[in-house]
Amino acid sequence: MSSRIQEKDKLKHLSKLKDLAPEQAAAFDRLNAEVFKDGAVSARDKEIIAVAVAHATKCPYCLDIHTKKAKAAGASLEELIEAAFVAAALEAGGAVAHSVHMQLALIEDAGDTIYKKSNMKKLSNMNHLAKDGFAAYNAFGAAAMKAGKLPALVKELAAVAVAHITECPYCIDYHSKQAQKAGATEEQLAEAILVAGALAAGGAYTHIANMIDSYES
Repeated sequence: MSSRIQEKDKLKHLSKLKDLAPEQAAAFDRLNAEVFKDGAVSARDKEIIAVAVAHATKCPYCLDIHTKKAKAAGASLEELIEAAFVAAALEAGGAVAHSVHMQLALIEDAGDTIYKKSNMKKLSNMNHLAKDGFAAYNAFGAAAMKAGKLPALVKELAAVAVAHITECPYCIDYHSKQAQKAGATEEQLAEAILVAGALAAGGAYTHIANMIDSYES
């Protein structure tokens, strides 16, 4: 038996949660049922967004579950790969956007406020601090976010969801505005964020199986 199958078999332990923590398990099930139903964002697109978010939470169980659910909902492999690249672009974006804090840390009389929108004016300094790498970063982000098999709207909703996982306020600000330009409503943005929340909870939930396995082994 492969290690992958062995790992997935651990999820069988989750059936014990109905006895070990019935109230919490039921509440988790309700969360997923509500978050992933058709709404302002279709159930299909929510599963695509979930696949993107799972690449950010790095939960192999969530990735397996939501890839299969997205496929069953009609998503193509090309669409899911594009969603994964959105996650990769946001992971890079979160790191690079925070380079402004490196610059601020080197200013002796910098203010005490860490996050200000005006901080992003310093991001362009990366163009001469690390010109070639910054150019490649910008090209990667543009390629990942342009409309392809997935429309720009879905990519931006996924970006907003992933940004709430990477906890980059600059990314949240930028991609919320880009999503709005792509036609997203506040309701759609809210639903995408709840997908992120469900995936964050799901990563912890599914890994309870590993804890039970360790406890019982």
